[in-house]
Amino acid sequence: MHAPVLVLKDSLKRESGSKVHHANIQASKAVADIIRTTLGPRSMLKMLLDAGGGIVVTNDGNAILRELDLAHPAAKSMIELSRTQDEEVGDGTTSVIVLAGEMLHVAEAFIEKKYHPTVICRAYNKALEDAIAVLDKIAMPIDVNDRATMLGLVKSCIGTKFTGQFGDLIADLAIDATTTVGVDLGQGLREVDIKKYIKVEKVPGGQLEDSKVLKGVMINKDVVAPGKMRRKILNPRIILLDCPLEYKKGENQTNAELVKEEDWEVLLKMEEEYIENLCMQILKFKPDLVITEKGLSDLACHYLSKAGVSAIRRLRKTDSNRIAKACGAVIVNRPEELQESDVGTGAGLFEVKKFGDEFFAFIVDCRDPKACTVLLRGASKDLLNEVERNLQDAMSVARNILKNPKLLPGGGATELTVSAALKQKSSSVEGIEKWPYEAAAVAFEAIPRTLAQNCGVNVIRTMTALHGKHANEENAWVGIDGNTGAIVDMRERKIWDSYNVKAQTFKTAIEAACMLLRIDDIVSGIKKKQAPGAGPTPSRPKVEEEGDADNEQMLPD
Repeated sequence: MHAPVLVLKDSLKRESGSKVHHANIQASKAVADIIRTTLGPRSMLKMLLDAGGGIVVTNDGNAILRELDLAHPAAKSMIELSRTQDEEVGDGTTSVIVLAGEMLHVAEAFIEKKYHPTVICRAYNKALEDAIAVLDKIAMPIDVNDRATMLGLVKSCIGTKFTGQFGDLIADLAIDATTTVGVDLGQGLREVDIKKYIKVEKVPGGQLEDSKVLKGVMINKDVVAPGKMRRKILNPRIILLDCPLEYKKGENQTNAELVKEEDWEVLLKMEEEYIENLCMQILKFKPDLVITEKGLSDLACHYLSKAGVSAIRRLRKTDSNRIAKACGAVIVNRPEELQESDVGTGAGLFEVKKFGDEFFAFIVDCRDPKACTVLLRGASKDLLNEVERNLQDAMSVARNILKNPKLLPGGGATELTVSAALKQKSSSVEGIEKWPYEAAAVAFEAIPRTLAQNCGVNVIRTMTALHGKHANEENAWVGIDGNTGAIVDMRERKIWDSYNVKAQTFKTAIEAACMLLRIDDIVSGIKKKQAPGAGPTPSRPKVEEEGDADNEQMLPD
């Protein structure tokens, strides 16, 4: 008998075959179960302690998963899903995970029956194509300028969030903000850059009702010399610089030998004249407000305040860009090159106000601003963070609609319609793929079912009634009212979802399920070579040994 040949090192663990499939499916289902209760308007919140000891209280799928530190590789790839979803369309982060978990759950039965994973994947992909086709069929185009419809849409997105109880407040903010910064690219395309041009400023204190979208920009800065400079200017002329208004210092130590006493004064004089020159070049344009991203020396400050000009220094680059967009100024790199066209005159009011114990400068009442600040007020930090996350989602939804103005019914109605259509179609799928295809159709029901569960109604009865309504592809708009669990027509209740979000959800979920099903081997072990003489370094305690294949922790966003 030959001695067994060792290919893998002792320290490596290898699992293969159906064992891996089951492990992956279990892990994915575990992730889906964490998130499941946060779907729908009656959703629960999760409280997470992050590494720094801070608290995150949220029910945004992505925010929860971002904080979790998982050991299982399959679970990690599930987390990537909600991240992609968040970056792509901004909403539906919870639905993606629930749907993918359900897809894997129904596949488990087939793997036990020794189906080959590629067969299942093929069936799933076919189901995905047909599902998208159904979406196209029931989608309903809307008019972006019709404020009421837009409100209804954004509200149904936020209805599932914590701020749902404040009704139209957040929805209004989101729509105002996104319509402000939308830029027409021509050919009917709209570009809405949420990240760059919408700034969310959180100021603790006051009530949520005080939150508003400013027709302009707000920055967390005060003027340089509060006593001497004006703090309120009507129709200011604004100049934006990104150069320092102070004497240029040498790069490293510079030695100057002075022979005569007077030379020292000449040196000082030169510095003063240099700064005076700079200021004069700026003052030629009679600005009321000079904002620089770099430093501003005392002397420059003196010259400016003597001319009655307010100055703000050390501004963030991003804030500077926003101000430029809002009031129509151009950011200038050298004062010599200032032109009349660089002066921003679009703002109606510059004012410094005090909130809590900080000063904020407002540049507001702009004519046609292309950037804006959303000012959030609220009782506590946690509350504000949650409101900000919800606002991000709402703005993403508004952006999606501006980009692709098509609607689908919410409340699980879309998923039920897709499911019914796929069930009918499955009879025409031939061969072995028919069963997984049908199972995929059933998996889509996870979303309405979870909605019903979170409302606390009788799930089986509700689902049966819904099946009856959707049986022969009519009543595409009937779904669950997430607040009461009653079966209603989504059009009357104005519960909508944007087409982009739904399509992206389905694609991401099914592709991920296929990817995880195709894994049939996990090899895990110590990857890094250790330096000789160094003992094993104490790492953080391992929870699961299962698949430490990718040991890099998830990189924080």
